[in-house]
Amino acid sequence: MSTPPTGDEPVRVTPGWLALREGADAAARAPELLDPLRAYLAQTAPERLVIQDLGCGTGSQARWLAGRLRGPQHWILRDRDPDLLVHAGESLPGSASDGGPVTAETRQGDLTDLRAADFSGTSLVTASALLDLLTFDEVDDLAAACVEAGCPALLTLSVAGRADLTPAEPLDAEMTGAFNAHQRRTTGGRRLLGPDAPAAATKAFEHRGAVVRSSPSPWRLGADSAALTEEWLRGWVAAACEQRPDLTAEADSYLRRRIRACEAGELEVVLHHTDLLVLPPRKAAA
Repeated sequence: MSTPPTGDEPVRVTPGWLALREGADAAARAPELLDPLRAYLAQTAPERLVIQDLGCGTGSQARWLAGRLRGPQHWILRDRDPDLLVHAGESLPGSASDGGPVTAETRQGDLTDLRAADFSGTSLVTASALLDLLTFDEVDDLAAACVEAGCPALLTLSVAGRADLTPAEPLDAEMTGAFNAHQRRTTGGRRLLGPDAPAAATKAFEHRGAVVRSSPSPWRLGADSAALTEEWLRGWVAAACEQRPDLTAEADSYLRRRIRACEAGELEVVLHHTDLLVLPPRKAAA
């Protein structure tokens, strides 16, 4: 989940936030989706994998995945933020799980303009924490492009609309509902999918004959992740109050209590996400 934007500003994240969340992201991604992905790539991919990472940020998805796949790899790292691309291009691991070389290039641009031709020669399309920031039409276009190009896709860490805080408080449910509504808001003329993204993506890919496997990928935050939990809490509450200003009167004291509990090592948070593995229909992969 990216740091929530405000108003009609585009979503923008900082390298600091991405670095803070990288460990939780890595621990959350669903490893059970990798075996069927590896099997598919072993049957269909050429000697060198070409992997396109959409909305790559500083490259955390590539750092997590490159060492879990075999063989030579070339990563095409795509993002609209040139500063993030600099970090991404400089930080990939140098080798795959079997020692094969890993190379990378960066491409800046609008991810919503990609079509099947942009994925020509691509072995795998991947993205992390991206789908919930797209509209239904944008996800549908992505599905069409991947299936037409015959590309599998690994789409990780889409928000699922649930946050479980322990110990619980009565205001948790209202904050969660307001945050989810904020994630689904219309901004700049675009209605974002938010927690509806995994279901929308599944429908879009399956409609085109692809096989979609899903798996939960929750963040599990406790005493060892206090800095991340506090930063997430501040963004979560701020977004909820932006959506529902009537919560503001209670939000300050709520946030103070939650941060005190976090600093004392007494707060646990399970923030639910969903990972999707998409395998194209046989006729598209041929």
